[in-house]
Amino acid sequence: MRLSNWPSSTVWNQLSQFQNEMNRLFDRWGDGGPAAAPVFPPVNVWEEKDHLVLETELPGLELKDLEIFVTGGNQLTLKGERKTPVADKKCVWHRQERAYGAFQRTLTLPFPVDPDKVEARLEHGVLSVRLAKHESARPRKIQVRAE
Repeated sequence: MRLSNWPSSTVWNQLSQFQNEMNRLFDRWGDGGPAAAPVFPPVNVWEEKDHLVLETELPGLELKDLEIFVTGGNQLTLKGERKTPVADKKCVWHRQERAYGAFQRTLTLPFPVDPDKVEARLEHGVLSVRLAKHESARPRKIQVRAE
């Protein structure tokens, strides 16, 4: 028995493709919806003896398009712009997942840092920032006297 009202396989293929696109869209946002969209650039931050180290990947960013600020003693701001690549006008985009454009991210650091002792290096698209702890944030040994 053949059902004449049953949709053709073309419709099912289109619905499957639509579902895949919707899944990609929601995967990009994560489980929390648009409010949980990832921040850019993602960073790793860790503490060493007398320093804080920050590392982030900024592929395609030119050094002239990057600024780093330390404010308020314990805030670090990364500001920059990743230029959109110029594609041939005859090209057809099939996927564009990399983000381009201006960005600014401010992080509150776990302790004050010395803004005069900050080293930053951009190598092979990886930014490394080394921030010295401010003197007030360094542990001090207290001498105990006996009476």
